[in-house]
Amino acid sequence: MRLVIAITGASGVVYGKRLLEVLRTKKVETHLIISRAGERIIEYELGVAKTEIEKLADYSYGEDDLSAPIASGSFPTDGMVIIPCSTKTLAGIAHGYSENLILRAAEVALKERRKLILVPREAPFNAIHLRNMLDLAVQGAVIIPAAPAFYHKPRNIDELIDFIVGKVLDLLGISHKLVRKWPLDSKII
Repeated sequence: MRLVIAITGASGVVYGKRLLEVLRTKKVETHLIISRAGERIIEYELGVAKTEIEKLADYSYGEDDLSAPIASGSFPTDGMVIIPCSTKTLAGIAHGYSENLILRAAEVALKERRKLILVPREAPFNAIHLRNMLDLAVQGAVIIPAAPAFYHKPRNIDELIDFIVGKVLDLLGISHKLVRKWPLDSKII
């Protein structure tokens, strides 16, 4: 399996880092793009340089590298995940504004009918955000807001992060044991 992963300038870059860690254990080939804003958030939230996250990927590209293979539909991939996905990136994809490699790779995923999974991390959503998400969902993108559940009784932040990463893996058809599946106990309902 070959996936494009993008980390943009929204809070929650730990989701992207964790997804890359898990995909590495699953022997999935990853092509990573980190936006300049994403790089700043990585430094702020994780306290590491972008290069530390790039080490988790098989290939990494600069945000402006429109000559990268993932900018072309003739380069086969099994999909793309933008995790976290800023509302700026969401808007760019929704409106076909492919000014950088992240937006172009997402456009390629949509036009080639490949999986495109977006994990927006914003609260609250305004009408523009919701309209952009609806437009993308109609085009075939899957939207997974970074809103973990609690039915699995998470004991720490890592388990909350794994819940969202597990949802992404489920959509990609990648088996995992990051989180217990519903129903956990038939007595709940």
